Amino acid sequence: MTESPPRPRAGTDPEPGIFSRPYAAATTTFAVVMFLTGFAALAVVPTLPTAARDLDGVSLFPLVAGCFVAASLLGGVLGGHWADRSGARRPLALGMVLSVLTLLVSASSGSIWQLAAGRFVDGLAAGMVAVSVTTAIGQSYPEHLRPRMLALMSASWVIPSLVGPPLAGVVAEAWSWRVVFYGLAALTLLPSVALVIVLRRPAADGDAPADLPPAEERAARPPLFVAAMLSLGAALGQYGVSEWDLHHLLFVTAGVALLLVFAPRLLPAGTWRSARGLPTTVLLRGLTSGTYFTVEALVPLMLITERDVAPVTVGVAFTAAAVLWAAASWAQGRRLQHVARHRLVTAGALVMGASVALAAVGSVDGVHPWFALAAMPLAAVGMGLLDPCVTVLSLKHSQPHRQGHTTSALQTNMNLGQVAVLGLASAVLNACLALGAGPLGGYASAFALLVALPLLVAVLAGRARAV
Repeated sequence: MTESPPRPRAGTDPEPGIFSRPYAAATTTFAVVMFLTGFAALAVVPTLPTAARDLDGVSLFPLVAGCFVAASLLGGVLGGHWADRSGARRPLALGMVLSVLTLLVSASSGSIWQLAAGRFVDGLAAGMVAVSVTTAIGQSYPEHLRPRMLALMSASWVIPSLVGPPLAGVVAEAWSWRVVFYGLAALTLLPSVALVIVLRRPAADGDAPADLPPAEERAARPPLFVAAMLSLGAALGQYGVSEWDLHHLLFVTAGVALLLVFAPRLLPAGTWRSARGLPTTVLLRGLTSGTYFTVEALVPLMLITERDVAPVTVGVAFTAAAVLWAAASWAQGRRLQHVARHRLVTAGALVMGASVALAAVGSVDGVHPWFALAAMPLAAVGMGLLDPCVTVLSLKHSQPHRQGHTTSALQTNMNLGQVAVLGLASAVLNACLALGAGPLGGYASAFALLVALPLLVAVLAGRARAV
């Protein structure tokens, strides 16, 4: 017979929760910041194709989309190290301030290059905020309240996923894509100031979080140079695939060289040859996230610029994708918990393969564009099935004291996969255009090639099988 948990004695105050007086201000501020971060992230993405078209920079759209991912890799490493050494307040505050400034830079863009610069700085800010929020929760809350706060952070993305994309589409169609960026900057400004004020307050008395490690334990430098070189290589590669000539080929060569030299230093040995266990799970994360990110980037671009689909309609597809991802993720964790994780990875990969095939079919002239539109929510179903399983398998193959390193490797290869797969698809698209094929033919070719990646994931999933 198990013992029941102790209850508070009569006349004593109940254990404080995340909305109790000592933590209410911090909890509310963190929730609002995460809500607006999610809203900005989900509202900006469907707006970018319209902005690229208006700025006569459709060919450079892969650079605009890839800059954010490349910079977030560096921002995550920088913000995490900074937070470990001196606390989360400064990197989190700087990240939020940069978020406001970069929205203003993007909103006032007079060229596609200014928009790309804004997205790059936004990636730095997003990387810093993502790791700093988690660290700030650890430094501001006692251990027993941290799981509740992390759950609240996840829940704060639900409403943005439902409202953000279609609302941004309505605003962009009725007024301008610039209004979306200016509006998000105004909404983010006040919580950013509040966050800085809240984080300056001392921790609550009682069950306070542990102090920072001693200085000698915080002296080790992270691989900032390696991360910076990876970000540079990703940016060079994304620019290089925007055109098909010798000048741009040199940029592609330089970018690929940097990725090949520095990426292995942040990944488990054997990742790129799919060694059994952890290396394969890290590889699968890169291939699947790269495929999904490319579908999420190129399908809206094709629909808005070539098939004359309204931005609000594309926004609804983004919302459907977010809802179906969450539903599929819930199903794999509750209804399919007895199915082997690697088998769910295979199933999710096959669903993603079908979604990319739909995108290819929807790119054919004369076929209804809604075939391509359906690719986005279907791809989200596949990711909802397989993505949590890849994480579970990765942690299963990791030693307890190395789980942080494993999570970092997953995040790194996720970013690398997004940049590499988008770059590959963009190179195929622009090569077709250079050879005289029409834009729709270029998109169809890019998506047809992309089908091979989820099929490869389905084949390799067995090598990630937990023992």
